[in-house]
Amino acid sequence: MNHPAAPADTLRAALAGLLDGLPPRQAAAAVERLIASYRGATPTHAPILRDRADVVAYAAYRMPATFEAVHAALEALAEAAPEWAPASHVDVGGGTGAATWAVSATWPAERSVTVLDWAEPALALGREIAAADPALRDVRWQRSRIGSALSIESTDLVTISYVLNELAEADRATLVDTAASAAQAVVIVEPGTPDGYTRLIEARQRLIAAGFRIAAPCPHSAACPIVPGTDWCHFSTRVSRSSLHRQIKGGSLAYEDEKFAYVAATRFPVAPAPSRVVRKPQIRKGQVLLDLCETDPALTRTTVTKRHGDLYKAARDTAWGDPWPPDTDA
Repeated sequence: MNHPAAPADTLRAALAGLLDGLPPRQAAAAVERLIASYRGATPTHAPILRDRADVVAYAAYRMPATFEAVHAALEALAEAAPEWAPASHVDVGGGTGAATWAVSATWPAERSVTVLDWAEPALALGREIAAADPALRDVRWQRSRIGSALSIESTDLVTISYVLNELAEADRATLVDTAASAAQAVVIVEPGTPDGYTRLIEARQRLIAAGFRIAAPCPHSAACPIVPGTDWCHFSTRVSRSSLHRQIKGGSLAYEDEKFAYVAATRFPVAPAPSRVVRKPQIRKGQVLLDLCETDPALTRTTVTKRHGDLYKAARDTAWGDPWPPDTDA
């Protein structure tokens, strides 16, 4: 019996096919230039992705990591709202559509989808890549300036991934408010850096002020217990490296770890995790140290030892970003 390929595998194969016609040196040079642009201050009137070569190179380099980060955030939302699935989705600043692929991987079903982005070459390539997955062939790819003038139609889910860093502060606030007014659920993903976390927390506060509940990663909708400037909340997901990744980054590892920060918030009731592991667990002889964000809200460290029996076994299998304690009914 033939089973359909997983969205991640289908996406990876489609991206590899695109690179076949692009000289490796040209692709690498385009990616390096684009990374430098993204790390700088980007005026919203100048699209970074200028032509097809730019978009192909950057999509091949960044789409797998963006997909994995957004997928992790969406899976956390799905765990907090197991009876809910979006019947419609708007991907704001979605470019070539990584978040759209992630939504399809999380909730495999037909739905109305619109990807909004200002870069026409990115939208065109996104449409081309989406042809590889029958579930995505009816996606609307719509050119739209992402800023204060943005309009979002009423929808179940809005995703905003790796977008806020490209906007001025006032435009970030307006975008989050516009998403909140249009959606039943909003998922925002940013780079897992101190600056990314700061932008994320500002967005989180705006969503709460708009009446949203936090579904993930936080086990509460109160203020973040991290003292500003002392630390930042972020998570990590493993991404298989392509040959282009290895060429640009050097080394021979078959994977890299994408660090990201996220918030998933809803207008409907959710069951957040009782607590969440916010650092990589430390496994020592006979014990596991877990750094947790708790419902209180508070940050605590708990030590699980062999004396805890099955809980100790679960702790050894627990990963950074997982809920704690494990769901014994699962």
